[in-house]
Amino acid sequence: MAKVLVLYYSTYGHIAQMADAIAEGARGAGASVDVKRVPDIEGVQVARPDDVQATVAELAGYDAIVVGTGTRFGRMSGPMASFLDQAGGLWATGALNGKVGGAFTSTATQHGGQETTLFSIITNLLHFGLTIVGLDYGHQAQMGHDEVVGGAPYGATTIAGGRGERQPSEADLAGARYQGRRVAEVAGKLFG
Repeated sequence: MAKVLVLYYSTYGHIAQMADAIAEGARGAGASVDVKRVPDIEGVQVARPDDVQATVAELAGYDAIVVGTGTRFGRMSGPMASFLDQAGGLWATGALNGKVGGAFTSTATQHGGQETTLFSIITNLLHFGLTIVGLDYGHQAQMGHDEVVGGAPYGATTIAGGRGERQPSEADLAGARYQGRRVAEVAGKLFG
């Protein structure tokens, strides 16, 4: 059974909802899944009391790591970047080489940097040696145009609105569940 970590940072709760959907999809594929939040950084305090905090040292204990954060000007948020920056020791020892990774995000608008944010996460994961699983076109809902919908071949996404007023749609959550399942399936083939 693959062991999957859904590692996220969420300011308004959209990414937390997507993280839960990723976890649901991975569990549905038979994986053991933990959902953990990266710590806040100084001056930014949005953690909820029931959030389970991740530590850098535990990353090596997982077969797959799916990273999600909201976008900040077309790239990952500062708290997530800070957390990953602290993992240099894991990079230096190759502790994450060959594991499976994935990315998901949320932006305020349709053109708010979803793909560049996913790439900013994926770039880090590739440097750590992870094999990336995106949101392939088996999830057909990302190709619709009848409603506002997130999703990209690089990972699941949602659109939050400028003030966080839009919640993830069922299509967005279905994309997250699909990606979670695919990550768990690939990890299961490699480590199961």
